[in-house]
Amino acid sequence: MPEIQIDMLKGRSHEQIKQIVKDITAVMVKDGKAKPEAVHIVVREFEANHYALGGVLKSDM
Repeated sequence: MPEIQIDMLKGRSHEQIKQIVKDITAVMVKDGKAKPEAVHIVVREFEANHYALGGVLKSDM
C-alpha cells in the first residue's frame, strides 16, 4: 500500500488537486505496479506565512 504525502502552499483549486491526485495515482499504478485502490494520498496545504526558505517566510518573498 503506497502512502504518499504532498505538502504544498495553499492556492490551488479543487480541480487542480483532483488532477494531481489522479496523475500521481496513475504513476504508482503504471510504474509502481500498485492497484489504484491501494494508493493512499494525503494532501496538506499550508499558508505562505507557515513556510520559510533561507530564513525568510514565503509570504515575505
